[in-house]
Amino acid sequence: MTRYNPQASEPKWQRIWEEQGVFNAKCDPDREKYYVLEMFPYPSGRIHMGHVRNYTQGDVVARFKRMCGYNVLHPMGWDAFGMPAENAAFEKKTHPAKWTYANIDAMRSQLKRLGPAIDWSREFATCDVDYYGKQQALFLDLYEAGMLYRKESWVNWDPVDHTVLANEQVIDGRGWRSGALVERRKLSQWFFKITDFAEELNEALGDLKDWPEKVRTMQSNWIGRSEGLKLTFDLDGTDGDIEVYTTRPDTIFGASFIAIAADHPLALSLAENDATLKAFADECRKIGTSEEALERAEKKGYDTGLIAKHPFVDGQTIPVYVANFVLMDYGTGAIFGCPAHDQRDLDFARTYDLPVYPVVVPDGEDPATIEIGEKAYDGPGRIANSQFLDGKTIAEAKAEIATRAEDGGFGEKTVNYRLRDWGVSRQRYWGCPIPMVHCDDCGVVPVQKNQLPIVLPDDVQFDEPGNPLERHESWSHTTCPKCNKAAKRETDTCDTFVDSSWYFLRFAGPDSANPYNEEEANYWMSVDQYIGGIEHAILHLLYARFISRALTKIGKLKSAEPFERLFTLGMVCHETYKDNNGNWRFPEEIERVDSQYVLRESGEPVSIGRSEKMSKSKKNVIDPDDIVDQYGADAVRWFVLSDSPPERDFLWSDVGIDGAWRFSHRLWRVASTLLETAGDIGAPCPAYFSESAIKARRALHQSISATTQALAGLQFNKAVAQIHSLVNMLAEPIEGDGSDWVKREAVQALTLLIAPMMPHLAEDLWEMQGHEDLIVAQAWPVAEDRLLVDDTVTIAVQVKGKLRDKLELAKGMDKADVEKQALASEKVQRAINGQDIKKIIVVPDRIVNIVV
Repeated sequence: MTRYNPQASEPKWQRIWEEQGVFNAKCDPDREKYYVLEMFPYPSGRIHMGHVRNYTQGDVVARFKRMCGYNVLHPMGWDAFGMPAENAAFEKKTHPAKWTYANIDAMRSQLKRLGPAIDWSREFATCDVDYYGKQQALFLDLYEAGMLYRKESWVNWDPVDHTVLANEQVIDGRGWRSGALVERRKLSQWFFKITDFAEELNEALGDLKDWPEKVRTMQSNWIGRSEGLKLTFDLDGTDGDIEVYTTRPDTIFGASFIAIAADHPLALSLAENDATLKAFADECRKIGTSEEALERAEKKGYDTGLIAKHPFVDGQTIPVYVANFVLMDYGTGAIFGCPAHDQRDLDFARTYDLPVYPVVVPDGEDPATIEIGEKAYDGPGRIANSQFLDGKTIAEAKAEIATRAEDGGFGEKTVNYRLRDWGVSRQRYWGCPIPMVHCDDCGVVPVQKNQLPIVLPDDVQFDEPGNPLERHESWSHTTCPKCNKAAKRETDTCDTFVDSSWYFLRFAGPDSANPYNEEEANYWMSVDQYIGGIEHAILHLLYARFISRALTKIGKLKSAEPFERLFTLGMVCHETYKDNNGNWRFPEEIERVDSQYVLRESGEPVSIGRSEKMSKSKKNVIDPDDIVDQYGADAVRWFVLSDSPPERDFLWSDVGIDGAWRFSHRLWRVASTLLETAGDIGAPCPAYFSESAIKARRALHQSISATTQALAGLQFNKAVAQIHSLVNMLAEPIEGDGSDWVKREAVQALTLLIAPMMPHLAEDLWEMQGHEDLIVAQAWPVAEDRLLVDDTVTIAVQVKGKLRDKLELAKGMDKADVEKQALASEKVQRAINGQDIKKIIVVPDRIVNIVV
């Protein structure tokens, strides 16, 4: 028996897999396909333990499905465009491409050390000219189909990075990269018409049964479908009116103000002659456009002096404010405020001393005495203080108001969505150039497809913030595709979410002259199993769903949903450490001396903080290369699969990885020991097995069944637990008739069971057993149904009425055989102590009583 040596074994098998191209997928309509994909990484330069966990889990699925007979596609690419590369270029005086491709090389090398079953022949980066050139063609396809347009729009503007930010990139009112206070600016932007698909995107969530409920809920909330009412309020003393949108028309009798957005046409008109209002509107635009920003902001308003007439109460008027918490691109850009039943409205009313009218009363409360304090009431109840609505339920009141408003010609029932069209323009260099040209005579004109790709220039300068394409002397100069006159290229580049919204299609045919190979895409799509972090639950997944539906609508794709099954994994966490000066310290700087944690160099004690997501800022990170160097890839893979359910956070610990390493060596020893007395490969199954052999076979096949179910359900920790139990069982002696055959069966099945999780160790064991082919080419073991039924019983053996032993015997065993097994027990013989046996009483499947 030799000692398992991962440092020698793992590179050997990785080299063999690559040389033989065993994971290179081919389109084969005669075989059932299985497309496994993990969300592709941003090439930051180093992989982290989150990557290790993510790609190990995906790899186990790919290997398992391959062994189950599927034609598996498991590709890898790089989400390579974006601001980090441009910032690095600015800070380090290098080119984004050089920085990005160097990082890709480093991370590819690190990932390959884990031994993933990836089809590297399909690898690409989104910054490859070939990829983004095909994205430009896709852009033009959707433009021609009427799914793209350009308009002026209010956007989040980062004054430091000089670029537009998506709402999700605004954190506490500041740019996610620069930390600068975000401003709202009006810019001409390119938009995808995602709102045209809002209803079907929302409805189809119900069909995604294999998505986490949390993710479906998040997407539904983001789409934000609401059924409401458009109400028109006439302005007192003028011919004008204001149209508001509300989802709570039942509270109309509680209205005490109207609020309009700073960018509402009425507000803009008033601001032309009101400098104070103009200054207030400018202040509103510094908040940003996200709902989170609006909720966090102090509720402020500007009294326009205008008065609106209540549509249901003659003589009652309502003041009109410009408010900083109302957005022009939601609803109509105007709301009526009911402070008693909306917290935001209540905060505003208290600030400006506006009346609060309770109109929804909880059951059991007196409408005449109910009061609203600092918290609005937004629960169930009956309508009160509302004339003809009194006593109605909320639903009844909504219907009544809608009917009366429509009959009166001042209201319209409508469905509204919180979802806005997807703005994809970004004012930066390192992104996919938008294939449009601006001509003074012809306007905006698409580039001809035979002129693609529009390639980013290499000779750009990053000596100042902003978009280098705007400052480039010649790149933007071109000719109009229509009139051939001098024109200017679009210098905005695509939001990187565009790059990741279709990459899974490109994997289906990365060498295609078209954006993707339609035949291959229609074979491989949808992705059968998609794996990634919960942080991408909304935008990436929603945009990918939109692009797939858009391509389906124009007849270029058959699969409307890109991801059949979605799995979101938890984070990898580690304890945090601080020295006496309050500085964060790396785990490798710490050692345990007796019961105390100290710095290795100085012996200075450190304080231990709670376990948190691994992050560079808190230095609680573990370098995967160091761990693979020390323990081997298989031990790392085993540990990240074993500790907890994969959807939960995972706690990294030295004890855990050391335990995984020790188990891999124990497994090797147990398998090697079995092989010393195992039967020959291919020997016929014996006709008779001893009880010991039957017991071992039953445990083995039950482990096969349980492991299969666990891996099929992505319950990796349960699969690991099954293997632990199986190895413990196989460490016990297997004796008697057929034991040599069972040992061969057991070690072979054990090797196959660990192959998706510890592939290098499995290849070594497979080779050691005398097989000449690779284990990656083998079929998954199948449990024998008859061995899954527990047909043994525990029989108590008594001598003179006292319990002396318990025997595990086959159910229904012949009485003579039961007597024989009982008398063979050493404990029973000690109790008999040579006395004559007068009688043996056997109660079938229950008890043996020996009378002496």
